[in-house]
Amino acid sequence: MTETWVSTLAQGKSGLERASTAQKVADMLRERVLDGELAPGLRLSEEAIGGALGVSRNTLREAFRLLTRDRILVHEHSRGVFVRTPTGDDVRDLYAARRVIECGALQRWPDVDEVRRDAVRTPIEEAVAFGARKDWTRVGTANVRFHRGIVGLAGSHRLSEESDRLFAELMLAFRVVSDPKRLHMAYLPLNREIVGLLNADDVDRAIGRLREYFDLAEADLVEQLGEAGR
Repeated sequence: MTETWVSTLAQGKSGLERASTAQKVADMLRERVLDGELAPGLRLSEEAIGGALGVSRNTLREAFRLLTRDRILVHEHSRGVFVRTPTGDDVRDLYAARRVIECGALQRWPDVDEVRRDAVRTPIEEAVAFGARKDWTRVGTANVRFHRGIVGLAGSHRLSEESDRLFAELMLAFRVVSDPKRLHMAYLPLNREIVGLLNADDVDRAIGRLREYFDLAEADLVEQLGEAGR
């Protein structure tokens, strides 16, 4: 039976006419990771994905190669291509990069328009609503959108593209842990506090709280991955 997420790929088929088809396929699969639809350890079917998108096997394999380079997929000899499962060392490296990128991007808050500010605010409103419904997986997805919004404050497409690669890895780490409620519930109030500080134009304190958030979240996620045998 074809997975639901595979069948929905066909909706983006028309967008493959521009630029590199393989890169477009890779971007579409990465978005599925960011949306929490692809779980670590999932084996990807060339037949199912290629059929949904109407692309050749060579194009699909090039897309897989791009995502393998980005540490999203892993090729296992004689077994196929799988969604990668991050380790504790991966998480430590991810957070080292995020401290530099996101804390720097937050400094642009006073200079950006309301559209970019809302890209930071709105995901937290959504996360609060998901949390009220105990939908902690969607809280995690909204959390990633919040941090993508922070990076967007920098106004750099290159930085946003690179950060999306980091966030996709991070989402995979989120999916490994056995208790998403434990992972996300403690940090939702911190995110709301950061937004409150930004709305009050207290950017320095917001950056300080973001650094504290990263320290706590990194340690917690590494611990949970260790409990999961990663």
